[in-house]
Amino acid sequence: MDIPTYDDVLAASERIAPHIHRTPILTSSYLNQLSGAEIFFKCENLQKVGAFKARGACNAVFGLSDTDAASGVATHSSGNHAAALCYAAARRGIAATVVMPRNAPAAKKAAVQSYGGKIIECEPTQAAREASLEQLIADTGADRVHPYDDARVIAGQATCALELHQEIDKLDTVVAPIGGGGLISGTCLTLSTLAPAMRIYAAEPANADDAWRSLKAGEIVEQDAQQSVADGLKTNLKPRTWHFVSRYVSDILLASEAEILDAMYLTWERMKIIIEPSSAVPLAVILKHRDLFRGQRIGVIITGGNVDIRNCPGCKS
Repeated sequence: MDIPTYDDVLAASERIAPHIHRTPILTSSYLNQLSGAEIFFKCENLQKVGAFKARGACNAVFGLSDTDAASGVATHSSGNHAAALCYAAARRGIAATVVMPRNAPAAKKAAVQSYGGKIIECEPTQAAREASLEQLIADTGADRVHPYDDARVIAGQATCALELHQEIDKLDTVVAPIGGGGLISGTCLTLSTLAPAMRIYAAEPANADDAWRSLKAGEIVEQDAQQSVADGLKTNLKPRTWHFVSRYVSDILLASEAEILDAMYLTWERMKIIIEPSSAVPLAVILKHRDLFRGQRIGVIITGGNVDIRNCPGCKS
């Protein structure tokens, strides 16, 4: 199993720099007061394609040899990685095909198509995603760029925490969402090297708590067809991401569907930025566990802002 190193992170940072934004870090005095902590929000909702996924996708695509790139790239994704891979492929001038669950948000399907990507729909289960992707790879010979179980992708995602560490001094804790674990793995990779005493918490929907169950069991526990408003966090860990989660994550904290939506709207209203439900889970768990985080300097990675505002989950009338 190929495990990325910190040298891979530094190489990724240089490789992807021409293709991504160095996103801003924002604060909110109101949210600081509400939480009893000092929170620094790394705003990947303002990233290319509206999500941190652009980092890993660009690192994978621009790291390909010309020979390997000729057959194009392929993946499965509920949306953000799909759009990111198609964005990166378009910049390199190669084909991209994405397996997407048929119930993926329409806005995310539209984003894939806007970057010239081809969509193959499947049933909304992890097993269906992976089986469809296997068939696609066999038929086309495309390079597989898994949404998170890929050393190149993890190294690319790790550049987000690298920028956060470079810009904000003396953080006590970093909190990031967890689905399949690509972002949290990259965060662990960077911070275990640069700030080994820093605590890393993963935030997960209670309705899709396979990572929490895995951490408690000491081994990967898979759950299929999970249902949550945080559609980007319904995937399961893989051995490569479990390597990082099991070694470096202090704990995984859960938030209910209502808590996730409340945190999302609170961010919209107070910070004047649009984030998607998956991005709201870290703030939800911080507010839920105020005693755990009180008095700390906390880095929070806002992972994306791709939400259909006209039809957003739980939208208030």
